[in-house]
Amino acid sequence: MHNIEERIGKALDVFQIELPSWGFANTGTRFGKYLQSEAATCIEEKFADAGEVHSLTGCCPTLALHVLWDLPGGEADTTKIRDLATKHGIRPGSINPNLFERQEYKFGSICNPDSVIRQLALDHLLESVRIGKRLESRDISLWIADGSNYPGTQSIRKRIEWMADALAATHAELGLEQRMLIEYKPFEPAFYHTDIADWGMALLLARQAGLQAAVLVDTGHHYQGQNIEQIVAWLLREGQLGGFHFNDRRYADDDLTLGSIDPYQVFRIFHELLSSENGFDQVAFMVDQSHNMKGKLEAMVQTVCTAQEIFAKAACVDRQELVEYQKQCRLVDAEECLRRAFWLDVRPMVREWRKQRELPEEPMAALRQSGYVERIRAERKAANAQSASSYA
Repeated sequence: MHNIEERIGKALDVFQIELPSWGFANTGTRFGKYLQSEAATCIEEKFADAGEVHSLTGCCPTLALHVLWDLPGGEADTTKIRDLATKHGIRPGSINPNLFERQEYKFGSICNPDSVIRQLALDHLLESVRIGKRLESRDISLWIADGSNYPGTQSIRKRIEWMADALAATHAELGLEQRMLIEYKPFEPAFYHTDIADWGMALLLARQAGLQAAVLVDTGHHYQGQNIEQIVAWLLREGQLGGFHFNDRRYADDDLTLGSIDPYQVFRIFHELLSSENGFDQVAFMVDQSHNMKGKLEAMVQTVCTAQEIFAKAACVDRQELVEYQKQCRLVDAEECLRRAFWLDVRPMVREWRKQRELPEEPMAALRQSGYVERIRAERKAANAQSASSYA
């Protein structure tokens, strides 16, 4: 047991997961929003909420920023962001451009048939890189929503070239310490073809763009039943796994709480990472979920704690034993070696890890006892009520 506790402690010491600014704000589905009184209404409140989650869990030192939502003034807003980071002890994390909300992007952004609109989108990407430089943010995370809904309505081949040109131009703007992470998604909002539909397309585009480009895996962006850990193994082998957007799904891109539907899949992904001979220290772990029904602070704490527990389970796999079973093709023994770690109750050891680092042993209970949610609910109620009125 002592050896397991030591392995869990070492694993949790290096495990950090980035929080999304939009996870604290009111977001919705295609059909509408259910607004929450405690939701963050500005970037100041997002930093405050992220700071609260980090103080409870000890593993969330960065906040992912969405350029359009968090820096509407572009580069001019970076001084304000730096001040907030200092105040709340949370560093700016990945920079996320927005290429899906402007009316001009109805038929695409960097893949739009109109060269003027393509340049508009590229200018936004280049500004996002400059914002990252000013904030000393390593990663520029790109989700390109471009695609088409009906056969024959767009030239798939031309759009590939426009995409590659834009990504190469963006890569050329990167600073020496920056990376460009390319995300993929098989469908939605486009339903006939998406311009970056799978990890193979993302990998090819990353390689063509340059050495500072890699692939971003969103666990919800796959077809039903797809073996995500196999994709992870391939990208690790190729040195092209840049990071994750973690969430869970039952049907498609549901953006449900991590581990709420299939925790064993998350465990298998973490196992592949921990088994990598090349290490995974450059792989970014990020949350990307829509907390529409759950309380936002509680959902975020629940997510982080779940991630820590599953990562701890994966650290408990006896990999030497597993390798021997695999060599001998002892199928049941090999599978049980994994299952033993997965079914191990690591919560007492995770609590001990927190205690040793002067963190709350039960972050959710600590959040509820702190009165933080009640306070921000009272402070933000009027602003969110006004938002509800304008939304209606």
